[in-house]
Amino acid sequence: MERQIKLIWDFRGPQALHIAKHHEIHLKDFIKAEKLTDWDITGFEEVSELHSIAFWVVPESEIKKYRDILKPNRATVYEK
Repeated sequence: MERQIKLIWDFRGPQALHIAKHHEIHLKDFIKAEKLTDWDITGFEEVSELHSIAFWVVPESEIKKYRDILKPNRATVYEK
């Protein structure tokens, strides 16, 4: 089975969690618009009071395409 990669967008500051939640909405809209319903794992996490992330999990073979389009800050191997 192909590895799954978690594309991550970092947000910092007092509004970080709010912005991460909002960014996830845009990720879901992108998934819907591009008809990528098989790749619907998204979310947000509060790392600390001033740091939150939004993420989307995609197959490793698709990383370059979506990295170039969506410009995440970083990526890591996704583990359930």
